[in-house]
Amino acid sequence: MNSNRPTSGPNLATAHAVGTEDIHPLLVSKMMLTSCFNTLPKSPLLYLSATFQRRIASRKVLLTRRMMSAHMALAESRPQNGAISIAEDLVVLGIETSCDDTAAAVVRGDGEILSQVIASQADLLVKYGGVAPKMAEEAHSGVIDQVVQEALDKACLSGKDLSAVAVTIGPGLSLCLRVGVRKARKVSGLFGLPIVGIHHMEAHALVARLTERDLQFPFMVLLVSGGHNLILLARDLGQYLQLGTTIDDAIGEAYDKIAKWLGLDLSRSGGPALEELALEGDSKSVKFAIPMKQHKDCNFSYAGLKTQVRLAIQARNINAEIPLSSASHDDRKARADIAASFQRVAVLHLEERCERAIEWASKVEPSIKRFVVSGGVASNKYVRARLDEVAKKNGLQLVCPPPSLCTDNG
Repeated sequence: MNSNRPTSGPNLATAHAVGTEDIHPLLVSKMMLTSCFNTLPKSPLLYLSATFQRRIASRKVLLTRRMMSAHMALAESRPQNGAISIAEDLVVLGIETSCDDTAAAVVRGDGEILSQVIASQADLLVKYGGVAPKMAEEAHSGVIDQVVQEALDKACLSGKDLSAVAVTIGPGLSLCLRVGVRKARKVSGLFGLPIVGIHHMEAHALVARLTERDLQFPFMVLLVSGGHNLILLARDLGQYLQLGTTIDDAIGEAYDKIAKWLGLDLSRSGGPALEELALEGDSKSVKFAIPMKQHKDCNFSYAGLKTQVRLAIQARNINAEIPLSSASHDDRKARADIAASFQRVAVLHLEERCERAIEWASKVEPSIKRFVVSGGVASNKYVRARLDEVAKKNGLQLVCPPPSLCTDNG
């Protein structure tokens, strides 16, 4: 959860997989890879520079041939009845550089994660008080080769052992995204591999299927991160009904900004720091209004709540220049009360919108059994506990990926 993340991106209802018949079915259902690189959705391409779009276009024919060859070579593993078999020799390298973490992973066709490597930019977050796109791009460029090589080494594999390369193509910061795309193209060219373009938010929505092998469509999905709030009905791969989204700021951005205003340690991201401080506070001591109570829809808004918190901080004369570790007892208590009160109301807003969305979705798909919560904020224990209550109240099972798969990763 980092501030200054992009707050908008391609609509999942339109930016779904195109031409997935040209991808081996294991890549689709087991690896959750979205669309082959030669048929990228139009919206995510807006996040790449014109230069990269021209380069992509120039390689369309070559990549199409490679993907079709890979499909034909692997199609024999599909039984006659159309069921999908588990090809354990299918191995994919994933690359993620959409924001402030440089990540790579190697995943096998049966969903086993062979390795996962993440290089954090925590020092830059502290220095600039959030994500500085140009600095983030330079940091990605400086470590991308090392991160990818370490992922391969930990998996005890080389590029020759890979079946494909997957890379995030949006939404995200264009300067950062192109670092990952450039590396994916390099690996693809060296080893003659097909490239799979990944929609960032769809990956967050479907990553739970790596750990919950029996997670079947349809299911509800709440995506909560530094740049996005989305509530979806996932009907099938590439088929999503968007029920609500943020109309201004995402919950993760609010966590990070308020953590900064409270003078918390941002070296491990503001969200975890605020969650920890909130444990010391009285969650009902500061009376914040729940956002959008008068709006009977499923959209989210955190800009107004941020303003309420900022005014409360000013009223208590809290100086963010004084770190929490140096604050007096009374000052620390005031900060903790604000943190706890903010978190309670911020999550109440999530609960209200999710309850309404589940009610609507259940009328469309009565067979819904699971409620998936993913994205960086899904690592928050308080968020998980409260949304678990929402799920149980509505007869659903809450499914959250482990924290290592909630945040951005390969």
